[in-house]
Order: sequence, then structure tokens, then C-alpha cells
Amino acid sequence: MTSLAKLANAVRDRRAILFAGAGVSMSVGLPSWAELIDHMRSELGLMDQPGNWSYQTLAEYYRLQHGSIGPLRSWMDRTWSVSADRVAESRIHELIVQLDFPIIYTTNYDNNLEIAYQIHGKPFAKVANTSDIVNADVGQPQIVKFHGDFDDDESLVIAETDYFKRLAFETPLDTKFKADALGRTLIFVGYSMSDLNIRLTLYRMWQTWRDSGRERDRPSSFVFTAKEDPVQDAVLEQWGITVLHEKGEDPAASMLAFLTKLKAAVDEG
Repeated sequence: MTSLAKLANAVRDRRAILFAGAGVSMSVGLPSWAELIDHMRSELGLMDQPGNWSYQTLAEYYRLQHGSIGPLRSWMDRTWSVSADRVAESRIHELIVQLDFPIIYTTNYDNNLEIAYQIHGKPFAKVANTSDIVNADVGQPQIVKFHGDFDDDESLVIAETDYFKRLAFETPLDTKFKADALGRTLIFVGYSMSDLNIRLTLYRMWQTWRDSGRERDRPSSFVFTAKEDPVQDAVLEQWGITVLHEKGEDPAASMLAFLTKLKAAVDEG
């Protein structure tokens, strides 16, 4: 059985969890991390200063200078939003809704996935904090905002200390993720595999199964990336992650081609 067929079986049986990254949002025109970095450098008067800072480090400095992340969150909320019509035109978002995952985890702060579910008439429960975990309607698909949501400043994982806390893997959302993911197939789309947070998540899931002594029972997990990278692919496969690729003119086209093939494979079953 091919890797795509294995994944399609898990999706069809509703035993697969989607992990959606920035590439999903960028497909409808949201800014890149580079644009966020440029904005913060401008706001902080650092455009002419040398330094190859990450957005996490700059956000930490922003918080120190402004006393909170609130003004940055407000700018992101205004800038990182697109019209409902734009989301409605997105075949990528439509396919995600049609694939009917019981749970979607996303590290994106925007509400485009939620808008897509509303547009296509699919009920869902949004989970961004501990209260949401308790109050989520049983039986509804969940969209879990793993790095927070613009509606709740305190939930945002954006500054360096936020990431350090998340890397401890001990927050209520981390506990939920470990419980949700342990017996299900994972499929990651829209991610750069250079993201340390995601790599650590994948490693820890592998470590959990290895330490259990029951690694042979572990469900298959997959990462979709637009470009082949033999180094990254080999490292991920060492952790039991199958890397899938699909050619396209750009990352969004590659993702669309992959999701289209996956949907066709699910329907054929």
C-alpha cells in the first residue's frame, strides 16, 4: 500500500489529525514572517541596525519596550486578515473542510480556517485555552489554536519566552495534543521543517512511542513539503515520519495538488 493510500485510509476512518502551518494562511495572501520582522524593526527603530534577529526575539524586545504585546497583536489582527470572499475562493481551505478531520491543530493566529468552516456550513469548536477545552461541544470538529488566537492576547505564543514555555511541552494544550495524537495519524502541511518547535513536537512523539516499548503499534505520521530535501527527509524518517512531496509552480500550488490527490484517494476508498 502506498503512503498516500495509508493516509487516505486514516482520513476516511476519521483517525487522522491535520496540523496546519503558515503555508496554509499564506496561500490566501497573508504576510510572511519576514514581513512581520520588518514591521517590528520599523516600530522599534531598528531598520538601520545590524542584527539577524528572529521574529520571536524581536517580539520579546517589543514586549519589553511597549510593556505588552497588545499593539503588535492589534497590527497583526488588522494586517493578517483577508476577506471572507478570499477564503471562499480558496480551494485549499475548501479541501481541508471536505476532508472532515475530527481535529485540526494550527499554529496560525488568524481565523481563516474558522471562516472556511462557516462558509461551507460545517459546525466546529474553536479551542485556544483551557476554558475552551472544557466547553468544546462533544462530537464537533475542533480547530485547536496551538499558538494562540487574536481574540486572546494571553494565548499568543509569539515572543521568545512564550516559545520557551511551549518547548517545555507541559501546558494544558500540550497535554491535550499528546492525548489526541497518541493513537492517531498526524499529517503536517504548510510548515517549514526548520521550525524548531515543530521538529521538537515530532521528536517527542517518536520518543514517547519508543519509550513505551510498543513503537510497532504507532500509527503512521506524515509531513507534506513542497520541495524534496534528502537531509531533512532522512532525519524525519528516522523519527517514523513519512515525508510526502508534490510538484507545483509554488508552495501553494504544490499543497493544492497534494490535497486534491488526498481527497481523491479518500473518495476512491
